[in-house]
Amino acid sequence: MLDFAAGSGRHARAAAARGLRVLAVDRDEAALARIVECDGASADAVGDRIERRVADLESGPWPFAAHERFDAVIVANYLFRPRFALLASLVARDGLLVYETFAQGNERFGRPSNPAFLLAPGELIVRAQRAGLRVLEYQTGIVERPSPAAIQRLCAVRARGVEALSSLG
Repeated sequence: MLDFAAGSGRHARAAAARGLRVLAVDRDEAALARIVECDGASADAVGDRIERRVADLESGPWPFAAHERFDAVIVANYLFRPRFALLASLVARDGLLVYETFAQGNERFGRPSNPAFLLAPGELIVRAQRAGLRVLEYQTGIVERPSPAAIQRLCAVRARGVEALSSLG
């Protein structure tokens, strides 16, 4: 699994605790270092399943090799449109992309409020389909976290065979 823009690695830790091998990537080296600092006797086992990679996901060279693919890619609270297709290309055949981030309307709840970081209506679906993914589930609306937020979220699978051709239409 890839935890893309992992931050402090909440998703990486949860996946590793369930026995998955995880790559956590973020530009914040200090946050990545804290990923393996979890409570409990299983901390060593969880830490052994998490590889960390410090990389600026928005500028400079793409930090993934041409052959790197993941069975699952998780993205939360992150949006950088120019590299969305590259991100989607990391999803292996039959792999999943699970993505949730802020949408237009979030500005009334606080940050982020900059339109560069807010998805337009239906934008996440369109971007996933253009990248050759088949959307399995999509949700949009207001969620009650510790504080309300406007979000879009989806789960999509890497299309293959005839399904891949239909996503091009």
